[in-house]
This record gives sequence, structure tokens and C-alpha cells, in this order.
Amino acid sequence: MSFSAQHQNPSANVIRSLLKHKHELSVYAKDMPYALKAEVAGLNVDTGHMVLELEYAGSDIERYLATGGVSFDLEALKGTQTIERETYSLNNVAAKLIKTDSMLYQLECQLPESVFVKESRGAVRIPFILGMQSRVSLEVYLHELNVPGRLRNLSIGGCMVDIDLAESVAISAGQPIPGVMLEFPNGESFFSEGKVRHIRPLGNQGYAAVGIQFINLSTSQTETLFQFVNEAEREAAYRAGTNDKLVNHSLLFIPGVKEKKILQREALEREKRARQPPMERGVMDVAHQLQVGLMYIKSRHLFPHEIFYDCVDTLRYLVEQDRKAFLYALAFLREEPDWVRLAVQVAGLLTDMLLSRDPHNPQVREAVFGALLHTMGKPLLISAELPSLKVNMNPAQKAILRGHVAALRNKLDELGWTPSPTCREVLENANERLDGSGYPTGKSGRQLTELIRLVAVIKAVNKLLHSRNGLPPRSPLDAYRTIHEADTAYDKTILVEYMQAYGLYPIGSLAKFSGGFLAWVVDINGKGMPIQVHIVKNLRFPDTNISSVITENDLSQLGKLEGIVNPSDYGVKMLKI
Repeated sequence: MSFSAQHQNPSANVIRSLLKHKHELSVYAKDMPYALKAEVAGLNVDTGHMVLELEYAGSDIERYLATGGVSFDLEALKGTQTIERETYSLNNVAAKLIKTDSMLYQLECQLPESVFVKESRGAVRIPFILGMQSRVSLEVYLHELNVPGRLRNLSIGGCMVDIDLAESVAISAGQPIPGVMLEFPNGESFFSEGKVRHIRPLGNQGYAAVGIQFINLSTSQTETLFQFVNEAEREAAYRAGTNDKLVNHSLLFIPGVKEKKILQREALEREKRARQPPMERGVMDVAHQLQVGLMYIKSRHLFPHEIFYDCVDTLRYLVEQDRKAFLYALAFLREEPDWVRLAVQVAGLLTDMLLSRDPHNPQVREAVFGALLHTMGKPLLISAELPSLKVNMNPAQKAILRGHVAALRNKLDELGWTPSPTCREVLENANERLDGSGYPTGKSGRQLTELIRLVAVIKAVNKLLHSRNGLPPRSPLDAYRTIHEADTAYDKTILVEYMQAYGLYPIGSLAKFSGGFLAWVVDINGKGMPIQVHIVKNLRFPDTNISSVITENDLSQLGKLEGIVNPSDYGVKMLKI
């Protein structure tokens, strides 16, 4: 270790290493619904002085420094395809706010002189930096729900775990966790009971940070934990280069056979995924922000209407920017939680159909807002009796879930937020049917407006096109036929309008050709026939993935179009970073 490296600021060194890759830095505050994106305008690795530049249109930016310092997440996407994710989080960093223009600010930050952070309870928190990895399993409900994650820091008192945002619906601050399992790369593990201290969004890639306190530790557990914390501290010091006496990795962080196999499998899965184009990223951001909004509702007891209206405006912008690319992007929400996928897809198609009818319709914004929120009561019902929305539910759980409209309405009342008449109409009536067979109140006929009849058809088609409660998805033709044959439950005029808009081979569906090829439908002509597809698999070579876009003139090479198929039947899916 050189003399100069020894005297560089360790935190600045970690940040510098991440800035070499594609990255995003997000400034956050406990009481603010938005994280602000910032750019690193200057970094001195010797002194630890860092300058952030950010844009903010509000008048309360000081609230991001309410504790006297600034907190931020730095996410880097590494690897040949920039999809290996690494994060570094710092909180309450000494900072000075300087306004440089009407909406532009600089934050002059003094980074801590150690990567190790002393907690309020006296323990030292070890950040998992520069590639340090450990897997975590949170047993949220005993024998019912396990949430996987990655360890982001560790101390004698607890840890911070990075989980998929979709899994955060079952976790709230103050919640006991029956089992916290930490598994280190060499195969050693630690188990404890825990309690959630806090939960917040982590960066902008669709993850959440959960702070866990270890509780009810026995003497032997405490001794084991001390050993693991010491080894983590040693590894972090070695990777950060702060101790020239350390010449190799801690044995705890040298991958064993099991971990190597997992890492190889994850690397192969990442390689299968092409980079998301901007439209798909835009749609995915809406899905993530919807879940972030739910987190604020549950953990901070506030209704972040700015987040939700931003989602609504984003959907409209994307539709108007490139309608067909937007419809294609909507399909790639298949791997998101059902309540999120349904909300965003229904809201997206509602935006599309309302704008096609009348681009100046003043109802559009509030109607789409209602559609985005109309499934949010479902995750609010998660409990020990209904531990997950992913499972095939028993009758008792289905009965609980039917109360989701009332659950959302009650939560909005509790938070003191009053929806507009149009928004409330969609929130409360999206599940009603013309024949009175819907819920929650069984409204029928003239009690349901044209808007609700449209939402009902969009929802009905969407549900049939996706697997639910163990039932396989229908083809578009079967879905249309089922709805048409549902007697007077749905408005058949609107069904015809829907069919004319999206056809028998909707953009974003997976088509199968007689030549053995599977391809996403990218574009269709005026008759609803595919004229551009994205080939992803040749069934004669099922273990090989393809990525090739062909247009109308070359479609005959694929053989005859046989129909629309279920992607999961062929192992075709989207992978998350």
C-alpha cells in the first residue's frame, strides 16, 4: 500500500471507484416523498470534499438537510452489460447548501474519514462495499413468507438489507421478523430474530432498504455475531485499502462451491437480458414509483400525491411520444407483482383509449389516477392471514382480498386525502359490472358511467390474458369470446372498440410460428396482423436465446403464425437487474 493511498479519504475512494461505472446518485430525506437525482460535480479523494449538483423546483429543499447533513444512495451498474448492481449509502454527511440558479443547487459535502460508521447505540456499522456480498432471508411470517435480500451493512445491533421493492409490501417499521438468516459467501451463516427499525426506497432501480435490529440474542449468538462483524470489518478495510497489513480476503468472503454456482447462474441470467430501451425503462419507473408510494403510505403515514400524479403524467407522455412502443413496453411488466402490473397496464390502456377518443378530455388525468390506485388496497391487506398476494388463495383469503376497495378508501380517509369525483369513481367502481355481479356494492346498469364501463372491459381482458390463482392465461381471441359471452356483464360496444384498437395479436404478446420460433409482437398493421416482431427463441434449440427484430417482408421465414402463447410455458421472461 502506497503512502498516498493510505492517506486518501476511504469514503471518497469508494465513491470514486463507483463513479467509473454507469451510476445514479439519489439524495433522500426521511420526511420527503421524492429522492432527488444529483450529479457529482467534484470529488477530492485526498480531503474527502465532494460537490453535488442537483435541480429542485420546490421551495423546501432545506428539508433534505433537516438533520444538519445530507443522505444519499449511490448505485453503480457494472459488468460488460452494466447490469451488475452495487450500492453505497451514506447518511447525515456534513453538507452546505448553495443556490446557484433559480432551480439549481450545489451541496458541498465533507465525506467521513472512515467507511465505518458509529451508530447512536455505540456499535460500529460495517458497510458492504466494493463487491462485498452476503445473502439474506427474512422470514416475515413464520413458515409462510420468506423474502430474499442482500446484506448492505452489518453491526452488533443489526443490519440493513436490500430487497426487491415488490417484496416490501409485507414489511413495515416496527414489525417483528421471526427469522433473519445471513449467509456468507463461504457458506457460514447466522440466524436471529429481528425487528424492522425502518424501511425506505433504495435508489432508482426498484429496491428497498430495510433496517433490521437483532433481538433476543443468546450468548452464543452474540459471540458468533461478533466474529462475523469483525471479519466483515477486516474485509471492508482490505477492499478499501485502509490497512496495509491486510494482504488477502477474509475467509468468510471467499465463495464456496454453493455460492460459486449461484453466482454463475446469476451471471448467465443477466447475460440473457438485453438492455432496456428508454420506453421500457419509463414504464418500469412508473411501476417502481407506484410501489414507492405504497411504502410511504404504509411506513410514513402520508399520501405522496406528487409521486402518483407524476406517474399519471408519465403514462400520458409515453403514449403521446410513441404509442406502439408504449404498448410494447407495457408487456414487460409481466414479472412485476400482479397488483402493480394490473394497475399500470389498466391505467396505460385507459390513457391510450381515452386519448384516442378525445385528446382534450379533461377527465383523463383523474381517471388514470384512479386506475393507478385502484388495486392498492390489496397490498394494504397483507397480514399473517394473507401473507402474500402471489399464492393460490384459499376461500378465506379470497374473502379478505375482496375487501381491498374498502381498505384503500379507509386508508385514504385516515391519511386525510380526498380524491376528486372522477378519481373516486374509478377507485370505488372499477370492479363493478353492468349485470350487478361485481363488487363491492353490486352496482348495475345506469349506475355505471361510460368511464366505468370502459375500465371494466380493460380490466376483464387484462385479467384473462394473465395467469391468476393457478388458472392459465387465455389467448386474446378466447378472452374476447369469454367477455362477449358473459351475457350482460360488460358493454359489448366497448369490447368491439377494444378489439379494434388492439386486435387478435396485441402488441407485446408472444407469438408462436410454425417454424418453431417465438417472437414478441412489436407492431401490427391496420388489420391487426403482426408486421414487426422480436424473435427470442427457436424451439428446436430451446436452451439458446435469440434477439433479432424482423419486419413484414421477412416474416414468412418464420412459418405460419399459429397464435399467441404464454411466455412462462416456454421459459421466456424478463429479468431484473
